[in-house]
Amino acid sequence: MSRSAIFAKVRAGLKVGPGADAARRAGAEARLAGGGSRLMPDRGRVGTVERIALFKSFLAAQGSDLVETGDAAELPQAIAEYLIARELPLRVRTGSDPLFARLPWAEVRGLARDMGRARADDTAGVSRAVAGVAETGTLVLASGPDNPTTLALLPETHIVVVRRDAIVGNYEEAMELAERELGTSALPHTLNLVTGASRTGDIGGRIVMGAHGPRRLAVILLGGN
Repeated sequence: MSRSAIFAKVRAGLKVGPGADAARRAGAEARLAGGGSRLMPDRGRVGTVERIALFKSFLAAQGSDLVETGDAAELPQAIAEYLIARELPLRVRTGSDPLFARLPWAEVRGLARDMGRARADDTAGVSRAVAGVAETGTLVLASGPDNPTTLALLPETHIVVVRRDAIVGNYEEAMELAERELGTSALPHTLNLVTGASRTGDIGGRIVMGAHGPRRLAVILLGGN
């Protein structure tokens, strides 16, 4: 039996008459274009203060480190102080994100900055997140030269900068924010969702950090209170 004959029998069984396909397609396209409200957990549907507090609480529960800074120019110093406190080398690698390009890295004594995709001997990678999701404490990272995915995988320490005004309630809002910033015609190859540092409980039922990625995650919350 031919393909057309099969579909004809299906239509007959559904009692779909001539022209109904076009009407159904138009109805489906109208629903997609119109959007409409989605089911979203109440946990993330809160005001700005509560949303930031919720995001921080999930970071703490994950064992992630939190650093807060007001102005972008303070980022290199904040990163250096974090590395010193953790007794880590004063060396980081970033991508070509415009935010990092205009920072005064050279003004911080002893801090070295490399650029490009991560290498095996890198100890700390620095990325910028497009958004943070309050309902789970998740960071949304766009892949590409600005923020290479390897920075979130190879170095043992991953430092992620996210703007305070980019902390949203839920994943739907995070996707909308990513589309506004990146443009729907130039979305990256992947959007990586990072929730805490790499860990596994598969080895003898014990939590092991850094099993398949960084063993340490630091989130720098950028912007005024």
